[in-house]
Amino acid sequence: MLLISWLYSVLSVISVVHFLRYDAEMPEFFHPQDVRRLVESIVADERIRRLSTTFLPDRATVISVTEQFRWLLFPGFYGSRELSPDSLPHHVGQVLESIAAGLFEQISAALRYQRNVEAGTDSFESKCAESETQAREIVKSFIGDLPWIRRVVSLDVQAAFDGDPAAHHTDEIIFCYPGLRALSVHRLAHELYNRNVPLIPRIMAEHAHSQTGIDIHPGARIGQSFFIDHGTGVVIGETARIGEHCKVYQGVTLGAKGFEKDERGRLKRGTKRHPTLEDHVTVYAGATILGGDTVIGAGCVINGGVLVTSSVPPGHVVRGPKAEVTLRSNPDLPPTNFAI
Repeated sequence: MLLISWLYSVLSVISVVHFLRYDAEMPEFFHPQDVRRLVESIVADERIRRLSTTFLPDRATVISVTEQFRWLLFPGFYGSRELSPDSLPHHVGQVLESIAAGLFEQISAALRYQRNVEAGTDSFESKCAESETQAREIVKSFIGDLPWIRRVVSLDVQAAFDGDPAAHHTDEIIFCYPGLRALSVHRLAHELYNRNVPLIPRIMAEHAHSQTGIDIHPGARIGQSFFIDHGTGVVIGETARIGEHCKVYQGVTLGAKGFEKDERGRLKRGTKRHPTLEDHVTVYAGATILGGDTVIGAGCVINGGVLVTSSVPPGHVVRGPKAEVTLRSNPDLPPTNFAI
């Protein structure tokens, strides 16, 4: 509270100075009073301001590191193409060095933020040291897992090619398919999420979401050989569990049926809220599956547009009521013969 009071006093003085300056300059589009009111608004609401961002990760840097991973996952498709077996080790080393430095810096900042590190406190130095040590261990472990992540992404590419007759080559999947883009970022973000890295996995996931229209929470556990076809509007919640060789189409939601609350009416966090798909499940366009206790058994097919809120035994097809189709003549039919 003392810090808040001090900030308020400082900003109040600043606002007076700016008030006088703006009053002298007579701005065209706003009155000096607007400056003072905005300053007061900023000081009063701690939820949407950070006056010192020293210990916050930088979103632009996180996105930059995420984009660098594209070269490591798909060398030759993105970034430098003038490589040979002899030059490859040097180039990989350079890219890894850049990624590791950026990732270490951002994870350190995120951990300091999580630990609520404040300059000038007795624990400042020790908390900073703890954050850097933990960040260094996370980055080393994460980079050590990159060959495994590349293998899993390669299986996703093959699953997309095998599952879509419109694809002519796996190269087309890598260059063009938003589902693979969202999923490859998720594979990276999920590993950081599993290492309890705050904020950064969500920044990565929402960057991919903004690019593709596919919303995958980094906490979702997705098995190998997963394919998202078309993809627009797909939502996969934090506690969703997806087995191997599954496929979902555009507009599919794996969401929560409701939210548990504690005795004080606050949302319970960390509970299983989203459904589970066992192996070899296909979910067609527009289907919605809800609930943490909802399990779609292995080998099931969920038809398009279906709402599922309870478990389905393995080996079943789930479809909704058959829509009734009626035909009538078109009085506005043009006279031209346009039959194909």
